[in-house]
Amino acid sequence: MKKLSILVVIILAFVMSGLSQDVMDGIYVKEHVPVRKPIPYYYLREADVQWSKVVWRLLDLKEKENHPLYYPTKPTDDRVSLTQLMVNGITNEGISVFGTDDEYNEFSEVITLEEVNTLLGATPDSTEEEDLMTGEFVWKKWVNDPKPEEVTRMLMKEEWAFDKQRAKMEVRIIGLCPIRRYIKETNAEGVDPEEATLSASMLFWAYFPSFRPSFARQEVFNPMNDAERRTFDDIFFKRKFASHIYRITNVYDNRQIMDYKKGEDLLLEAERLKDWMFKFEHDLWEF
Repeated sequence: MKKLSILVVIILAFVMSGLSQDVMDGIYVKEHVPVRKPIPYYYLREADVQWSKVVWRLLDLKEKENHPLYYPTKPTDDRVSLTQLMVNGITNEGISVFGTDDEYNEFSEVITLEEVNTLLGATPDSTEEEDLMTGEFVWKKWVNDPKPEEVTRMLMKEEWAFDKQRAKMEVRIIGLCPIRRYIKETNAEGVDPEEATLSASMLFWAYFPSFRPSFARQEVFNPMNDAERRTFDDIFFKRKFASHIYRITNVYDNRQIMDYKKGEDLLLEAERLKDWMFKFEHDLWEF
């Protein structure tokens, strides 16, 4: 009887261990996205580029169409935000990023991972606390965690070119620059924390082609269909984002639109430039 009881316990343990290994959170194994590769670009020869223009855009990640790029603010399940994915690429894959000091050359000076974390808010901090054992006040020091969720805007540098060989306008994204917007803390006495000003800072320039393999392997939420998850590379390649032009190459030291337009006129000027490039391509054809 004792041997039979031991045998039953062993069988039950084996069955339970088998059930725990077969648990799957879903009805199928996701095999497509993790092995995806970036969509290849067409090869462009200099002799075939009849016209080109470098354009800088601003993406507001809080805008509804750009929500798949901003959420989730914290990694959840198999999803991360665009900024967190870029930080993962810098941390785990050793992808280089560049500083923002040189306004006319976005990819001139490589910055370190420590500098990236500091720009994201991982700065030393301290507070004075009472020691319960001695009753004396001591300073407690620590380093804050990076705050990628505070990146709510993104700059994009891209180049538009007309390929006369295929009679087609091509657009290639060259770089991305996250912008962190945060409440600037102040230690001044008598200052209400609720009245602290909102600060914004450009973090770094990321060379877009270097991050494309990571973008192609990370799925993005699709509100209409969980079985048809796009990737970050799909969003950028298919232009599934909202943005407006804030600079275009010009003779005035590539000045920004805000240098000569304000308020509503700034947005109208951005729309005019977008419409100008759209009509330029169509005017190359004769019907």
